[in-house]
Amino acid sequence: SRMYFTTAMMDEFVEKLALDLPRFMQASDREKAETLLNIIGVGPQLMELDQQENALYQERLMVGRVADQKGKHAREMPSYENVPDDLVSASELIRQQQDILAKNGENARKRLKRDQIKADVAALDKSIESAAAELERLKRIRSGLDEDIRIAESEAKDLIDESTDELEANIAQVDEINAKVRANLDKAKAEKEAKQYTDQYNGLSVQIDQVRRQRRALLEGAQLPLPGLSVENGALTYNGQAWDCMSGSEQLRVATAIVRKLNPDCGFVLVDKLEQMDPETLSEFGAWLEGEGLQVIATRVSTGEECAIIIEDGTVKGNEKQWKAGEF
Repeated sequence: SRMYFTTAMMDEFVEKLALDLPRFMQASDREKAETLLNIIGVGPQLMELDQQENALYQERLMVGRVADQKGKHAREMPSYENVPDDLVSASELIRQQQDILAKNGENARKRLKRDQIKADVAALDKSIESAAAELERLKRIRSGLDEDIRIAESEAKDLIDESTDELEANIAQVDEINAKVRANLDKAKAEKEAKQYTDQYNGLSVQIDQVRRQRRALLEGAQLPLPGLSVENGALTYNGQAWDCMSGSEQLRVATAIVRKLNPDCGFVLVDKLEQMDPETLSEFGAWLEGEGLQVIATRVSTGEECAIIIEDGTVKGNEKQWKAGEF
């Protein structure tokens, strides 16, 4: 008896008994990763950790930029040495100046009084010369004025006016000193802000490391269908390599292991486009399949008769070769 396989029959056979490897191979990187995560049951937790890591990474990136800007701004700000830590107050210097000016004013008033008394004495002396009749009266007046002169001379002879030049110079320097003090305060503030952002950046880095450790621990604790499988940033990886960086045999191995996990009772693997695979890839993949106890149903595009398979009495008619896993 002969058995001919139609396309519909092959599809039904594959759906029930074989692992549909081409369908997995054609999926996107994210779909492959989601398939793996659904198999091992850690999809929601890993997605949450990935979201946490991405949010922390973006926040750290923004904070790092601000820290760099603040640090650069702080380094470029001017600073001065040998100036006070706080702003200088000019009010005390002004008060001292006013006290000295008031004292000097009092001295001037006393000198004016002295000079007025002397003028009075001179006038009276003239009156005495011109008015002998008034002599005795004027002498009494003069006697009293002599005492006033003595007192005034005593008060005025040791008076020394103090200079305000130094205070005026200090007052003029207050604005210059305060400008430097403000510059130092602004620089210290800028450096403090820069350090705060740097500390925040380092703190976020610690949080990111913690999330990554939790993520690794979650994957390490899961029952992966193939050693070396993982999910990085929502994409499937094998031994640290993304899908596009894997060799052909590694892609086949990863796809088979994951699809087999979906249907562990299947002993067949469907492989499409066999004509596009080089012998080395086929040999490596065949050896791995043989070790896993799996058999292959492969498709190949060709115009020759080698793609026609007729099964008669349980054997392939016209083909003496024994087909087994690893031989295509």
